[in-house]
Amino acid sequence: MDSINREQPEDTREHLAGRRAIERIEKAVEKAQTCFFCTHSLGGGSGGVRPMNVLDVDDAGNLWFLSAADSHKNRELASDPHVDLYFQGSPHAGFLHLQGEASAWRDLERIQALWSPMIKTWFTGGVEDPRITVIKVTPTEGYYWDTKHGAAVAGVKMLIGAAIGKTLDDSIEGEVRPRN
Repeated sequence: MDSINREQPEDTREHLAGRRAIERIEKAVEKAQTCFFCTHSLGGGSGGVRPMNVLDVDDAGNLWFLSAADSHKNRELASDPHVDLYFQGSPHAGFLHLQGEASAWRDLERIQALWSPMIKTWFTGGVEDPRITVIKVTPTEGYYWDTKHGAAVAGVKMLIGAAIGKTLDDSIEGEVRPRN
């Protein structure tokens, strides 16, 4: 057990699999909406890291994005489909890291389902812009850090812990495995 967790009077780890893992992913995406989408390419000034808006999480826990067919990201995915996604739901909680495999292709039906008027900022030709592709990320594993009972309870526990000289934080963390 980690040294800081040794001081905890309650369990701070909970590994999640299957539906519970997918629910954790949905919760993180709902809070954060945007993630750092990291390809494993060494090319380009971004080092393969860029912010992306998650447009949907389906019942299987797959994450859906829209991207330009001619983007660095799509070229990087064509050579290596492995990705890392990093979410932060608030300044002090709601963190999630996912590893997975991504695929990109043109699917007009899925594009229409994910489309919103703001997306026209990047795809000026509208929903039928020939550059639009969908990216599906199938997460294989991940890790989360959060509070058990929300920010208010976490703050009160930290204040009490500081006053009595005891580690009392409300954190929870663990593995996320959407596919058992």
